[in-house]
Amino acid sequence: MNDLRSELLLYLRQLSEEEPVLILEHPHLRSPTGNRRGKIDVVYTPESSGGIEEKVADDENVRALIELEREASTCKLCDLYRTRQNVVFGTGDPKAKLIFIGEAPGVEEDRQGEPFVGRAGQLLNKILKALELERSEVYIGNILKCRPPNNRNPEPHEAAACLPYLRRQIELIQPVVIVALGLVAAVRLMGIAPNVSLKSLRGRIFNYEERPLVVTYHPAALLRNPGFKVPTWEDMQKVMKLISGEIKWQSDDENLLL
Repeated sequence: MNDLRSELLLYLRQLSEEEPVLILEHPHLRSPTGNRRGKIDVVYTPESSGGIEEKVADDENVRALIELEREASTCKLCDLYRTRQNVVFGTGDPKAKLIFIGEAPGVEEDRQGEPFVGRAGQLLNKILKALELERSEVYIGNILKCRPPNNRNPEPHEAAACLPYLRRQIELIQPVVIVALGLVAAVRLMGIAPNVSLKSLRGRIFNYEERPLVVTYHPAALLRNPGFKVPTWEDMQKVMKLISGEIKWQSDDENLLL
């Protein structure tokens, strides 16, 4: 119990620390350290065609992910392409065990072309730090690849147009666990009624195409209500136990209580 309390206090202290905004010039898939499934060397340069140049060794999925990003970079499947500055495809380890899915890019994400780089992104970085994870060790994306005007919620037709990209990302990355950050991400990923409460989704493991999916608060909600930090910490502790195998899950265990 003392160890658990110490970890919680450390987590809360880390979330309250001041950190600079993460500035990233170009969207990219980081070349991970200690890959799970093979050697990868991915290099992006702004001068190359589409802003991307890659060197990939022996990995079909990573090559396919790069090609998918190229395709998404010119997407016009909904009207959001008219107002975007950048397509925010996703970032992180293309072989990550853990993938975070948020709602949609905000103003900073649209400007930089990188997900979760504003205030909510800084808080997500701190949560990862508390879990002894680097941002480059996970993968981070959104339901939408383009920012909705005034940061409004995604319209159903916008989410429907964009979701095939996200589903393909998940299929290619093959994460062990998916975390839906916030109600919008959970509703769109699982195709459930939007009038459900986030509270009713927390504490369960859902089945997303034969992979466990956990729902927790969006970091922006933690900025508005610091009281959500402790339940988010509890959720993330359970996510780490899923990854380690300490919590056992099978695809027929949908809605298993954590």
